[in-house]
Order: sequence, then C-alpha cells, then structure tokens
Amino acid sequence: MDLKSKIRVIEDFPIQGISFKDITTLMKDKVAFKASVDMIINNLKEKDIDHIVGPEARGFLFGAAAAYGLGVGFIPIRKPGKLPSETSIIEYDLEYGTNSLEIHKDAIEKGDKIAIVDDLLATGGTMIAAADLIERLGGEVVAMEFLIELESLKGRERLEKYYINSLVKYYK
Repeated sequence: MDLKSKIRVIEDFPIQGISFKDITTLMKDKVAFKASVDMIINNLKEKDIDHIVGPEARGFLFGAAAAYGLGVGFIPIRKPGKLPSETSIIEYDLEYGTNSLEIHKDAIEKGDKIAIVDDLLATGGTMIAAADLIERLGGEVVAMEFLIELESLKGRERLEKYYINSLVKYYK
C-alpha cells in the first residue's frame, strides 16, 4: 500500500517554511491505518521485544496499537507532570530552547528489550532523549520504528547506533 498517498501535506504550517505531514488522513482511512500498524508489527515480530515505548502524543497512537498486535506491554513517555508515580526525567535541547520527557521509574526492568515507536523521525532529539531514559532504567533499545522520516533533518545519523525503520520518507 502507498501510505504516502494517504498523508496530507500542508505547506507553511504551523509557520512559514514548514511542510507539515498530517497523519490524521492516514489514520481515518481504516485500510491505511491497519496497513501501517501491520507493517510496524511485521518489522518488530522477530526482534524479541518485551515492551513498546511511545513518546507523547502520537507515539501513543501507533505504539499502543503495535504493542497490542505483538502481545507486549506499552509504556508511555510523557511531558513533565503527566505521570502520577515517581519518574525519571530528561531535559534535551531543541533548535530554539529545551524540552523535557519523563517515564515512570518502575516502567522498565534491567534487561528489558524495548522498541520505540513514534509517528515521525525529524532531528532525532526526542528519540535520543527517549533512548537515554530507557537505558538509564536498564532497558535495551533494540529498534526504533517510525511512520514518517524527514530525511533532510538527518535524525537517522544521530541515532546510528540503533536499528531504525521508517515506513514513509520525505526529503523536505
């Protein structure tokens, strides 16, 4: 299936010069959404993972669906203040400023094999932070799966020590 044809591209959103990839059109198409989740599942089924981690918020959508399909647990990584129990937090740099992510400290046990699933690989900053959180807790990141990769932003290069798969690639 041509997933790219199911993604709406909106130029100059949210600001001038950005070519926004709107996945809501893919998700509302039951065949395309199922096909994309099935592709992620098929790519991960031989990886012997224990859990899928999904970063807030769109990582929840694809990550939880893939976890269900694989019969493994789903662990959310959230913005600060959203998780009710004791957390581990990481602050990371953005192009203009910083951001933070957190995970429950008891979410991952030493030796757990983890796949991170998200909608988009751009610069890789969020994925580096997510992987660092997982590794601090003793988990092993065995795969990163993305619906979309923006190749011009070279996130893959920053994550070269990890296995990466993306279903749809855009240069811009």
